[in-house]
Amino acid sequence: MDIKLITSDKDYEEALAEIERLWDARADSADEATLELLAMLVHNYERSRWPLPTLDPVEAIEFRMDQQGLTRKDLLPVFGTSARTSEVLSGKRKLTLDMIRKLHERFGIPLESLIGPTEAPRRKRRRAKRRGAPRAGASARGAR
Repeated sequence: MDIKLITSDKDYEEALAEIERLWDARADSADEATLELLAMLVHNYERSRWPLPTLDPVEAIEFRMDQQGLTRKDLLPVFGTSARTSEVLSGKRKLTLDMIRKLHERFGIPLESLIGPTEAPRRKRRRAKRRGAPRAGASARGAR
């Protein structure tokens, strides 16, 4: 198989078949190098074709806690108090920049997950009520 960029589902299927064929390649062989290269190409194609959903910061923290068998007590060096830990994990308190740095450094949580979604919720603009104030361009008396 000629190794090339994976740009279609057909290329993807061919690469997967070749990976399966090479799966038991001997260490330090040309087949092992080919297998590794194909795996990287497949990984990149899958990431571009089917991106992983972005976790919100609390989900990312809870996922890492589950992965590493951490408890809330293990988070105290990051959050300072058990009350603050509870507030963050319940969504009542946002992460600070310092908390984000500590979570990333101590537990390896990706910064993108800790920062959260890039789209902020839209806020409705409120119009100030103008009682008795004239409209722009209108005289104070008798503008209709």
